[in-house]
Amino acid sequence: MSKYEALWNYLKENNKDNYKLYYKEIKNILGFDIDHSFLSYKKEAKEYGYEVGKISMKEKTVIFNKI
Repeated sequence: MSKYEALWNYLKENNKDNYKLYYKEIKNILGFDIDHSFLSYKKEAKEYGYEVGKISMKEKTVIFNKI
């Protein structure tokens, strides 16, 4: 089980074409802040039908797109 599984399930269950989630929203879903390890785990999103698009450190957002 991935530490980001709750996030991947959130994306899959809500089934939107794309998401723009703020770091704070992701923390609410996961229960912890995303960190640098997210870059290694982001490929797991594809197993749930999504890919990670732009990660903005300035805006503190992550874009997810349905594939």
